[in-house]
Amino acid sequence: MSTHSDNKGRGLIPFTIDGVPYETDDLSQRASQLLKLAGLDPAGFDLGEVEGKEHLKTTWYKEDETVSVHKNARFVSRRHSAPVA
Repeated sequence: MSTHSDNKGRGLIPFTIDGVPYETDDLSQRASQLLKLAGLDPAGFDLGEVEGKEHLKTTWYKEDETVSVHKNARFVSRRHSAPVA
């Protein structure tokens, strides 16, 4: 997924975006890179990281913000807006 590694010698780190599993060796990426990996246009979606088990908290990132990817991180997407029929 990346061209450089911040995770030297530790192998691939598993994480999910919208429940779909991915792996990377790059622990620091822009939100736009992760959205593109999931097949989403960063111009139309936000990326959030879900934390917690009982009390969930979502931290939302702008497309140009750097996100720290860690083992079993859970990311979700949110559409900016949708046209009304």
